[in-house]
Amino acid sequence: MPKILIVFHSRDGMTEALSRAVAEGAAAAGGEVRIRRAREMVTPDVMAMVPGWADNATRMNALYPAPVADDAHWADAILFGTPSRFGLVCAEVKAYLDSLGALWARGQLVNKVGSAFASSGSTHGGNEVTSLTLFVPMAHFGMVIVPPGFADPAMFQAGTPYGASAVSHNRPGALPSDAECAAARFQGRHVTAITAALKGAGLHPME
Repeated sequence: MPKILIVFHSRDGMTEALSRAVAEGAAAAGGEVRIRRAREMVTPDVMAMVPGWADNATRMNALYPAPVADDAHWADAILFGTPSRFGLVCAEVKAYLDSLGALWARGQLVNKVGSAFASSGSTHGGNEVTSLTLFVPMAHFGMVIVPPGFADPAMFQAGTPYGASAVSHNRPGALPSDAECAAARFQGRHVTAITAALKGAGLHPME
């Protein structure tokens, strides 16, 4: 059974919903799934400037543990989900990536499968480039990068070939559409299937 880790950050719930859809797809393909939410990197004063941020963080933190290095060591595949922050991965997920230096130094991320997905406030808010930028640390880690591509009809309806995505159109509390969730579920299935095939072929993460 492939071990699938989903590490995400979400402020309003959009990326959280995408993460849950990815998890559904991974579980449907036979994966053992862990979902982890990266914690805030800002002060309570900053969070208070955005209505609902603190309440949403409290709710999600009660549902999802914070990611730790042992989660990445456990996983055969890691999917990183992030809101687009000016076209880049958010600070919270970046901080988790930075925490994996000891695993990187020991080569313990080599041959793990990596994938990414993102959300944004506007149609051209950076989802594609955000997913692409997450490929860079994956390459440094020696991961096998697996984007969803246009490998399923769902990907012609929503998302990007680099990773599932959702757009809130700057509506507070907006959730992904059915089409966006379908693309995310496909990405979870696809990554899990590729991970299982690699494990079956004898390509295992280094210990």
